[in-house]
Amino acid sequence: MKEETQEKKDERFMRMALKEAEQAFSEGEIPIGAVIVSHDRIISRAHNQTETLHDVTAHAEMLAITAAADALGGKYLPDCTLYVTIEPCVMCAGAMGWAQMGRVVYGAGEEKRGYQRFAPTALHPKTTVTTGVLEDECRELMQEFFRRKR
Repeated sequence: MKEETQEKKDERFMRMALKEAEQAFSEGEIPIGAVIVSHDRIISRAHNQTETLHDVTAHAEMLAITAAADALGGKYLPDCTLYVTIEPCVMCAGAMGWAQMGRVVYGAGEEKRGYQRFAPTALHPKTTVTTGVLEDECRELMQEFFRRKR
């Protein structure tokens, strides 16, 4: 059996994050989804719940980080990869930095509120970042959500 490439793994896990984003969309939440993977296994998944929970911090990444830390029994996640459909905001990037997330993979960039614009060094220095995974699908879901809102 042929070994799955990192690119294929990234696409597979990003599709799971997209499923979370679609769930958020169906709940009237901004459609961002996240999954955290450790040793090729999903250990947490979440989607935005700011409206549902009446909590501005209930971003997909924040909820996924909390669940992953709980699943692993510790606050640091250096052996984990966080897959998220849209570039994290500064708050989420800061949380990833504090959690020492090993790797971050995101789909579409976020020019208005993404961490790259405001705090490009917020992640832990050892964190690696991969961008543009299923970018078109991730962007289209966000655009469709806001088209329907307007």
